[in-house]
Amino acid sequence: MFNIGKKTIHVVKYRILWICLSALLLLPGICAMVYSTVTYPTHTPVKVGIDYTGGTILQYGTSDIVSTKQIAKTREALEKIGVDNPYIQVLKENKITREDNGINSIVSIRTHFIKEGSELSENITNIMKSEYKNSSLIQFTSVGATLGKELFHKSLIALSLAILAMIAYISFRFKLEYAIAAILGLVHDTLFVVGIFSLLGIFCNVQVDSMFMTAILTLLGFSINDTIVTFDRIRENLRYYGKKMSFGEIVDASVNQTLARSINTSLTTFLTLLALYLFGGSTTKDFVFAIMLGVVVGTYSSIFFCSMLVDIWEERKSNKQVQPQTQEV
Repeated sequence: MFNIGKKTIHVVKYRILWICLSALLLLPGICAMVYSTVTYPTHTPVKVGIDYTGGTILQYGTSDIVSTKQIAKTREALEKIGVDNPYIQVLKENKITREDNGINSIVSIRTHFIKEGSELSENITNIMKSEYKNSSLIQFTSVGATLGKELFHKSLIALSLAILAMIAYISFRFKLEYAIAAILGLVHDTLFVVGIFSLLGIFCNVQVDSMFMTAILTLLGFSINDTIVTFDRIRENLRYYGKKMSFGEIVDASVNQTLARSINTSLTTFLTLLALYLFGGSTTKDFVFAIMLGVVVGTYSSIFFCSMLVDIWEERKSNKQVQPQTQEV
């Protein structure tokens, strides 16, 4: 029999604390998503890129170390030639690429749809060559608005199918209430990550693309894995100690038994992602950052949030079963 008193984590005893912590994590992001939905022309909770809205990305390599003042000057010059609300981002090259081609920075310009080789694209190139040393166009990408909407709809379908498959599997493997708790945990994790990117979109002008949806699906898979491990241990302990211990004690014991495994797995994954974020390509930074956030919040929700929900659910079921017996007496 487990000695709960020696355990360091008490999910049941401090569940009000976990509820307040989850609210603290989610509320700023939810407020940002509501604000974004109301103010953005696309009415989306995050600032979406041209993958979903349609438009053109022009990337110019330069040997200069680009400053914020240079970006502001470039934005003014582009607006004068008819480029409306250009989104300009500086992507720093890694050391290997820098040695190969002499490029220290890549200036990425996102704007409305323009044709390659058109007068406007040539004017943009001329401005970049005049303001940046050894500047040259290295990538020109266009996405149509129709394709962007189709991609957005397919992304939502993929997300919905993944969640439905998880509900079916957990309901079959455990119970429906376990599946509901797990899905609420996934909603918790998704709201947190989307909320952070909504805040970044408002304050840092960060845009999300199709890779962001891939990151969301990845973090859902990672989070549900940790949750299933915890639920599986609860089920095993309930089978052997259900008559000797309360359900809350079993939840606490199960969480503590899987705690080291969850933290070690998450930590090694996080360190790998951190290395990729710091030394990987600049085009994958937002993707990696989203997964890093998902790993952290997914570990928290699996240990505290989902287990707490299952305990609350079981407590309510027990209270409903006791009340009729009391009335009969």
